This record gives sequence, structure tokens and C-alpha cells, in this order.
Amino acid sequence: MIYLDYSANTPADPQVLDRFCSVERRCIGNANSHHQAGTAARAEIDAATLKIAALLGVQPAEIIYTSGASESNNFALKGLARLSRHAGRHIISTPLEHSSVSGTLTVLQEQGYEIDLLDIRRDGTVDLDHLKELLRPDTIAVAVTLVDSELGVVQPVEEIAAILKDYPNCHLHVDATQAVGKIPVSFERVDTMSLTAHKFYGLNGIGLLLKRRNLALEPLIHGGESTTIYRSGTPTVALASSLVCALELAVENLPERSASVQKRNAELRAALCQHPEVRINSPENAIPHILNLSVRDVKGTVFQRELDAHGVCVSVKSACSSDGLPSRAVFAVSRDRRNALSSWRISLSHLTTEAEIQEFLRVFDVCCQQLTAAHGDR
Repeated sequence: MIYLDYSANTPADPQVLDRFCSVERRCIGNANSHHQAGTAARAEIDAATLKIAALLGVQPAEIIYTSGASESNNFALKGLARLSRHAGRHIISTPLEHSSVSGTLTVLQEQGYEIDLLDIRRDGTVDLDHLKELLRPDTIAVAVTLVDSELGVVQPVEEIAAILKDYPNCHLHVDATQAVGKIPVSFERVDTMSLTAHKFYGLNGIGLLLKRRNLALEPLIHGGESTTIYRSGTPTVALASSLVCALELAVENLPERSASVQKRNAELRAALCQHPEVRINSPENAIPHILNLSVRDVKGTVFQRELDAHGVCVSVKSACSSDGLPSRAVFAVSRDRRNALSSWRISLSHLTTEAEIQEFLRVFDVCCQQLTAAHGDR
């Protein structure tokens, strides 16, 4: 099997697994309990929180543990909407967002909130002039992904934050899920930010919502205080400790890992561009970890299934998106519905080998010939 779907999930690093098992065996108490075992577990998760705060440049009190980025996005957007409902009901976002953002906005729209989506430029970045046009005194939130999961484009979050300075009722939520471990991430001038460990070689089931201390968001999960008043439940001590390990490795090894991925990406682009029926959808300014492409007149789902039959794993849109519809992100950039329907995503890792790239290209050639010939015979 050749795995080229690292933006959907990454394998847990052996060091992360070792950390999890070690803490899980050692800390048997409930961190909310007032006895020796509980105190030891509380000390472990408090130490993890301090390390995460140092690595991300935030205050410990600004960290909320969640089950993952989908929960974090729901928590932030629903919380901000309720917090600011007396100031306004207008929210701005983009067509590039993960379904946990777009789906949440759909729910809010059904509750009476007004949602506007920003225009996307040909390079995949949001149109800042359009943002200025859409902003109103009753705009309460702007939700934007730092790196989108389909194209890999880095959005100008600093410029967006600068524009929002003149709108005191408006909060900025950033989905950093696809950014951590791939580019430097800053919480500066951001109100809420989501991330999850399984995107940077950590374990599934643990994520973070970073929240400014002065924001009193209503919890999604009620039932008493835990590591924070904002999310009830038994603290997942070993998962939190394992997230620290994954984050430390991601930050420490970012330059080396990114250089390896850049090399693989360049090789893929050069080879795929030799096919006249291939269109590369990821702009040149995208992160090298994500390469989105289309094969003319072949639906992305069809090409994905054929690759899978040959032992190659790729994605059509993000793993959490519904099948059968064109990619909103690719359509926003290409303005071509048929191209968006044909799009699919390769996502790379520092673990991706030269041999895997060569085998993928061999399989791609076979699938491309078969599927384009089948279309031509119709």
C-alpha cells in the first residue's frame, strides 16, 4: 500500500505512542478526584498544559482540551455566536472551510444568523477588498482556515486581523488544523483557534481550542468544572501528554520535515505536468504537503477508486466531506465545475519515500490511460 492521504490522518509517532502508554499506566486516577492518585493525574495534565502553552505562545488558561478540531470549531463558532448575539448576527467565512466550520455556519444560519462567504482570488487566498466591503457594525465573527485542507493555500491571517481592528464587536476564529507541523503558527491577534493532534503524528481523540481569556464562551458540554470551566468531563491525561510529545516533535523538526516534503512535491508536479489531461489545482504558493489535481473528464471519485484498487490511498475533497458534489475549494479557484468534480488530493509527509513516489507515478500512468481511454470510447 502507498499512503498519500496524510492530510486526513497521520500515523502516530512511536515516541508519541510510548508517551501515551507510559502515562496511561502511571496515572490511573481521575484528575478531578481529590486523593493521591487524582492529584498525580492533575499534576501530569497541568504540566502538559504548561508545555503546550510554551510551544504555542499562549497562556495556560487559554487552552481547552477537546476531542479534536471538529469539536473545537463547533465550540468556537457556536460560542462566539451566542456570546455576541446582542451585538449582531452577521458572520463572514470562506468557501474553503472544513465541513465542521461550514456545517456549523449552516446550523447558525437556520437559527437566524446571516452568513457571507468571501471571494477567493486565483491564487487561492481570500479577497481582502471583499472582506472590507462585507464587514458591518453588526459583524460578530470572521472564520477562516489558516491552511485549507484541499488546496493547501496559506491565508493572510495577519492582514485579516489588522482589518478587524476597526470592528470591536468582531472576533477572528482560525482553523489551524492543517497548519501545525507544516508552517509556523501564531495565536497573535486571533480570538479562537482550533487544532488536533492526529494531523501532526499524534493520536486521534485529542485536540485543542485556544481561546482568549477575556472571552466567556458557553460550553458545548455541561456538567461541572474539569481542567477548565468551559468543558466538562474526565480529563484525558495520557492523551494530553501524548499531544505534548507530538507538538514538540512537530515544532522541533518542522524545517527538516518540510524540506523533505518540498522535494517530493516538486518531483510530483514535474511528472504530472507532463500529462496534457492533468490540471494542477494547488497554486504554487500552497504548502508542499498538499497537491490537488484534476484529470480532465474523469470524476475524482472514479480516479480515487481506481488508484485504491491499485493500492494507492488518496482523497477526494477532505475526508469529512460528502461525496458526489464538486469541491467548493477547487471551484472557488478554477471557476470550473467540471474541473472541481474531477479534482482529488495527494497529501505528502516526511515519511513519503522516493520509491513510493515512483510507484505512484507508475500506477497513475496506468490508471490515467485506462480511464481517459474509457471516456474517449463513450
